[in-house]
Amino acid sequence: MYSSDAVETLIPHRAPFLFADRVTAVSNEEIIGYKTFSEDNELLKGSFPAHGFVPGVILIESMAQCGGAGIKLLGLADGLFGLAGIETARFMKGARYGVPIRYVIKNIRVSEKIIKQSGIAYMDEEPVMEATWTCVKIG
Repeated sequence: MYSSDAVETLIPHRAPFLFADRVTAVSNEEIIGYKTFSEDNELLKGSFPAHGFVPGVILIESMAQCGGAGIKLLGLADGLFGLAGIETARFMKGARYGVPIRYVIKNIRVSEKIIKQSGIAYMDEEPVMEATWTCVKIG
């Protein structure tokens, strides 16, 4: 298991925009990562304040960060990559603060310039969202 301290050595993001707590499994086909969002996060306080839901776009960013950390752990790509496109995103239910979210990420295409992944986010073993995205090398 790779904690958020280790994740910080893999991707450039830092609090309050670090949305990957840990990566627990990596293979060339699949990456498993986790994030538990705190309602104390200053960046997220104004979103759905009366309902306690994590914004969907933040869930996508979180999944992409876990996917990027997994790619770095595997040594499949080097350099700095940035989110370039979200091809699909579907939300099934709101993700609540304080509940761990498990991301199951599939590597679709990985090269030195492009990373394409898809994933499903689970809360309490139920899917809350799924997405497909592309990251490109920016540095």
